[in-house]
Amino acid sequence: MPLAYNLIVGLGNPTSEYELTRHNAGFWFVDEVACRYGLSFRSDARSQSLLATMDINGERVYLLKPMKYMNRSGDSVAALASYYKISTSKILIAHDELDLPPGVVRLKVGGGHGGHNGLRDIIAKLGSADFTRIRLGIGHPGNRNDVVDYVLHRPSIGDRELLLGAVERSIEFIPQILSGGLDKAMNALH
Repeated sequence: MPLAYNLIVGLGNPTSEYELTRHNAGFWFVDEVACRYGLSFRSDARSQSLLATMDINGERVYLLKPMKYMNRSGDSVAALASYYKISTSKILIAHDELDLPPGVVRLKVGGGHGGHNGLRDIIAKLGSADFTRIRLGIGHPGNRNDVVDYVLHRPSIGDRELLLGAVERSIEFIPQILSGGLDKAMNALH
């Protein structure tokens, strides 16, 4: 049976300045997947990203960290998906989610960008929103005018622990998600 997903993307901003910010929760996720599976990222000029690969049941799975700023993430995702002929429905994207409290994780198939600039650009570049999302809750600052500042700063120690806990719980379900058990993973995580 073919894998349900062949591309796992973590969204974030490059450079050490943003490494520990809320907006980099997607990077934290794919970094932890790579660590758990003993994978190393290498620079990939084609997609202007960091890329790691693993084989599961004879199929290749790519882990991608775009090395462009969040609002240009779509370039990297589209370049890799096009080159390896990965359909949009076989892409899994981990990202920070303002609409969920810290520590909450939700899986979602399709939908809009919800104001997330990384998702907005990916949808525009792929021409489709038919990908699955791992939505990692970071909470909301309470005022929409404070959102940019909020996502580009480090979470409190307590919120960071909650967020890392959500990443850990999500990764436990990666084998199940990749093999097509998304509904079971959703039920367990939600």
